[in-house]
Amino acid sequence: MRVLAAMSGGVDSAVAAALAVDAGHDVTGVHLALSPDRQTLRSGARGCCSVEDAHDARRVADELGIPFYVWDLAERFTADVVEDFVAEYAAGRTPNPCLRCNEKIKFSAVLDRARALGFDAVVTGHHARLSGGELRRSADAAKDQSYVLAVLTAEQLAGAVFPLGSMTKDRVRALAAERGFAVATKADSHDICFIPDGDTRGFLARRLGEQPGPLVDAATGATVGEHSGAYGFTVGQRRGLGVSVGDQRPRYVLGIEPVSRTVTIGTADLAGITEVRTGRPTWTGPAPRLPLRAEVQLRAHGTPVPCDVTAAGDGGLVVALDDEQRGVAPGQSAVLYLPDPGRGDLVLGQAPVVSAGRP
Repeated sequence: MRVLAAMSGGVDSAVAAALAVDAGHDVTGVHLALSPDRQTLRSGARGCCSVEDAHDARRVADELGIPFYVWDLAERFTADVVEDFVAEYAAGRTPNPCLRCNEKIKFSAVLDRARALGFDAVVTGHHARLSGGELRRSADAAKDQSYVLAVLTAEQLAGAVFPLGSMTKDRVRALAAERGFAVATKADSHDICFIPDGDTRGFLARRLGEQPGPLVDAATGATVGEHSGAYGFTVGQRRGLGVSVGDQRPRYVLGIEPVSRTVTIGTADLAGITEVRTGRPTWTGPAPRLPLRAEVQLRAHGTPVPCDVTAAGDGGLVVALDDEQRGVAPGQSAVLYLPDPGRGDLVLGQAPVVSAGRP
């Protein structure tokens, strides 16, 4: 099989490319240049896609003896991921840029180009399993990335190869060390790659400017403070509210209204939700028959919750949770799984959260 190995410069993609070579595939490596200023996008484990990362990827490709190219997708990444991220926050929602990058860049732009060039599939270092075309959780639960892959369609999954899904991250590093890869001990990237300093509020403030508005206490309707931009908050947030209410009980963000710039806060007893309503779902395979008993994961590193899923009249879903949850923000993804401990939970698909509350 002729495959394109997406090589970020990290240990996961390096080992994935090596395993593709070991499997006898005709492998070509490609590094994605996603920033117009790649000198600025790495600080230790923060950020990615820097010149340093491109060099690390090229060294691994040279050691594997495979062709290597750099594809400049900065313009597309800016439009489909960065600007989408800013627009979502401006609209009072909390997006997941890694999910959007997988959807729009790695398994749309890259896979489309790869197929046009005659490649059969794209190999990545994602920690997830593909079995018979079905997407499942990784064997390493701590590193599982199926949540951010749940947006992929069956057609896209048919063009994907995830060689690391059956192994732990420790095993991946050990394989890299055995091969003498310098990236064997390289720190994993974390946080948002295009905000290498980790200051999301500052990044958004530079893009959107000051947009002052009130902080309103849900119990009394009283304005208890002001903020410089509702985009600096997310539902469920506790720290950094900048207010002190008389009873001194912790407050959480309950809602964001971008038009009036109102951020509503309240106590823990008001923060819990038991129902999530979503937009139209994307299924990783044939659409399941509804109603459905499943598990739902509501954030990238969240704990799955048993739930009942029914169809909503607008084409979305209603997800009734067995256990109360907090911090479920519009714009996040509700990813549905069918538990299967022996083979890795089956990923059914995902849908964007529109609202969360109590029925």
